[in-house]
Amino acid sequence: MKSLLKVQNLAVSFDTYAGEVKAVQKVSFSVKAGEAIGIVGESGCGKSVTAHAIMGLIPSPPGRIVEGSILFDGVDLLGKSNKEMEKIRGNEIGMIFQDPMSSLNPVLTIGRQIAESLELHQKMSKKEALVKAIEMLRVVGIPCPEERVKNYPHQFSGGMRQRAMIAMALACNPKLLIADEPTTALDVTIQAQILDLIKSLNQKFNTSVIMISHDLGVIASLCSRVIVMYAGRIAESGSAYDVFHNPQHPYTWGLLKSLPRTDVSTKEPLAVIHGQPPDLLDLPKGCPFSPRCPHVMQVCMEMYPEDSMINEHHMTRCWLQHESAPKNRRGVPV
Repeated sequence: MKSLLKVQNLAVSFDTYAGEVKAVQKVSFSVKAGEAIGIVGESGCGKSVTAHAIMGLIPSPPGRIVEGSILFDGVDLLGKSNKEMEKIRGNEIGMIFQDPMSSLNPVLTIGRQIAESLELHQKMSKKEALVKAIEMLRVVGIPCPEERVKNYPHQFSGGMRQRAMIAMALACNPKLLIADEPTTALDVTIQAQILDLIKSLNQKFNTSVIMISHDLGVIASLCSRVIVMYAGRIAESGSAYDVFHNPQHPYTWGLLKSLPRTDVSTKEPLAVIHGQPPDLLDLPKGCPFSPRCPHVMQVCMEMYPEDSMINEHHMTRCWLQHESAPKNRRGVPV
């Protein structure tokens, strides 16, 4: 199946007084039509910067695309002007931002904000756009949409604002939906409802989804493929089953071990990944995870790892996965 989105060797930097912050380096992945993929990693690993690059929202200055390409439907988005990108944002590519309260305009009603994109991209009249806005609020499960469409963002709860953001992102029936931490700061009940909503919309409208999160449980419930990012690079990628059941990178092992377990009874404390993510102004010479890795070798500190293909669709960047690495009987590096 043809890729709807193809990101190749993307590198994004920010110029600061302290120096160049290499936020994203050599990131490559693709998304097929109707596919849901997840991008996970700690805060500052480059997840949101990658999403903003796709949307053409990297502020310049201080941000800049150093190299790479972002092909959407075969067209490189990096070659488009801001005016051309305005026709794509909200129309062909929708985005759910992390904080709906700061993303919504406080002086416009929810209905007006949804209607604006419909008037701009779909050339609807104000009356037609309002009818569509009411319909979209109903689709995302907001009760009494005929009345709520007249409300302002502050009159909505956190979960309702996030639903309104989803309605806005999906109003023009985009081919691709980017969800950047859509369930952050929501209680677990609302979180489950939002995830179920995104999943049903993905299946109903065949909308491709990029789900960005630091929560592996959120990713596992929605995505068929997973990308694990660390310090602006992809550490591991593959099917959700491969990454969660046969992880190959020590960072992925650490993320999975640190998940709370409800299916076992134990008094042992949660495992932690010791240390802190590296300073993006001064990255280690070799593998960026080497200062925190319990399996570090000399080569890890001297050279960045080469790609290691575990199978046709499962890739990791770790020297431990090369044939020369010592392994135990189960094939796990020691």
